Amino acid sequence: MKKVVIQFGFFLIAGCASMGLFAQPYPSKPVSMVVPQAAGGTNDIVARLIAPAFGEALDGSVVVENKPGAGGNIGTQGVARSAKDGYTLLLTINSAQAINPSLYKNPGFDPVNDFIPLYYIGATPYVLVSPPGSPYKTLADVIAAAKKRPGELSYASAGNGTISHLLGAMLNTSAGIEMQHIPYKGVAPAINDVLGGQVPLAFASLPSALNYIKAGKLQALAISSAKRSSAAPEIPTIAETYPDCVGEVWVALFAPAGVNSEVVKKIQAAMSKVMSRADVREKLSAQGLELNPVPPAKLGALLKEELVKWAKIVKASGAQLD
Repeated sequence: MKKVVIQFGFFLIAGCASMGLFAQPYPSKPVSMVVPQAAGGTNDIVARLIAPAFGEALDGSVVVENKPGAGGNIGTQGVARSAKDGYTLLLTINSAQAINPSLYKNPGFDPVNDFIPLYYIGATPYVLVSPPGSPYKTLADVIAAAKKRPGELSYASAGNGTISHLLGAMLNTSAGIEMQHIPYKGVAPAINDVLGGQVPLAFASLPSALNYIKAGKLQALAISSAKRSSAAPEIPTIAETYPDCVGEVWVALFAPAGVNSEVVKKIQAAMSKVMSRADVREKLSAQGLELNPVPPAKLGALLKEELVKWAKIVKASGAQLD
């Protein structure tokens, strides 16, 4: 009789477990939001603005983790290989997700098959900046100087193959000039060297440069969007002179492929709550982010389109990394 009772108890426990009666609700521990770039960049700024509200909407907590390296590949690989439980998410930008697969021979991840598109947050242009007192106060000044001294004028970027690098290559082609590219490991050190006068120009995302521009520490020469930014409408676009020279950085949230569909829905519902909050939208817009909604299915389609677009630009630029 005793043996039968023990067996019955075992099967009862096993049955309850199989029915999920002992499963913990999501999230039962902090959620890690991985930013695969260094602090100070666009998605890092966005992550730190939305993380508190995202944690509230999930009824949990969200921790931002910067995992830079190899142009974003290291952090992206880490998320792709993480547990498929929804506790490790990727807040990334298109330079890592859409450009790196063409730029690197082996980025270590498949941007389409290794991830679930969760939520598109917004896009922002890059801005060409110079330090106060610089002779380069307009885009026309830069073009004139570059044509007068081919190969001598340089610009800083956030790294080889980033949009800030490729925009300079696009401008070289569009304007028929030859500026020298100086890559940095992130936008913050690039801006610091422009502020310090070590480099005359830089392409930087608008969120990373806007506070410096407003404070008068940087001069904004032109931005890379097709239309002027609502956050800084006084800055002309490069496209006003060179219509084919357009490029923006978008920020989106992804999960590793294989996360349970119910967890995915909960994350997306929480992000919808976050992005419906006026205070969050106001903060993001103030940083220069255009908050145009893109459904998850269309985010996947957008990613595929950008993979094709940037592959052509990378090939034309001749950029290639191991």
